[in-house]
Amino acid sequence: MPRRHLDHRDACPSLPGVKRVWTARDMAPFRGRYDAGFYEAALHYAQSLWLEGKPAQALLQLNKSMMAERPAAGEGTGRPLPYAALAWVLRRAPAGEFLGNPVRHYQHLATRMSGPRGDLRRWRAWACLHLAETILPADRFPRDHLQVERERIRVPDWAEVLGALAHMGWPGEEALVREVREGERAAGLRPD
Repeated sequence: MPRRHLDHRDACPSLPGVKRVWTARDMAPFRGRYDAGFYEAALHYAQSLWLEGKPAQALLQLNKSMMAERPAAGEGTGRPLPYAALAWVLRRAPAGEFLGNPVRHYQHLATRMSGPRGDLRRWRAWACLHLAETILPADRFPRDHLQVERERIRVPDWAEVLGALAHMGWPGEEALVREVREGERAAGLRPD
């Protein structure tokens, strides 16, 4: 069955619009390249996955977009890092679509990070964990407590995450993620 976008599916307003289904082939030209073109393509692919009814895969693509290099002064990517898009997907993923456990995913991502800009991406994963915990009910989306115990992991608190992003992140990243989380806290837990 050919892939298609779902009828009557609202697009994420924080991501670029797409007119066709995007696939991994659209990302292939960027293999090993993490420039502004890669960043934009990853955001398009995330939107397309969301529109196909694949929220977990859309979240993975948003994570991938955060591998992008910091733009040179004045260059810009045209779009902020996708913290608002991530929160939007977490809040609106329908119950019948596979979401996985984003809290656990971000914990594992943060504790097993490698590759380009690993330290910064680790802090971004911790920020995403805190965002997910702000939106999703803890009884259905718990941390991996067994991993915490076995590996003696200390999950950094929100203030530590903000401090690291202020120091290492893109200009304005700390303020952006703080603003997204504050907005989600005001909205309360996602009803299921």
